[in-house]
Amino acid sequence: MLLEVVEVGLESTPAKKNWRKLMQNVVTHFPGHGTLFEEKYLEGRAEGEAKGILRVLEVRGLPLSDDVRQRITTCTDLDRLNDWLDRSGTVERAEDLFTEEGPAA
Repeated sequence: MLLEVVEVGLESTPAKKNWRKLMQNVVTHFPGHGTLFEEKYLEGRAEGEAKGILRVLEVRGLPLSDDVRQRITTCTDLDRLNDWLDRSGTVERAEDLFTEEGPAA
């Protein structure tokens, strides 16, 4: 939050452009440190992935039970969400996202 306060305080000054460049580098250095900034960033990514999965399923006209919707929206594992997003375009039923793919026949 302090980083955002500084950015807002810089308004439209030339320093704001430099500040934003510096902050881009901050993002590349926080992974794995468990900072609040990292947590919020990852929560936002997970939320975005979940919305994308739900949108693909909805556009495809697949029915979404409350259980499926809740399982997708409460997942915070980005690898799992990415897998579900990839699979959301090809599954026959929304519930099929959660089945483990077996070895190729």
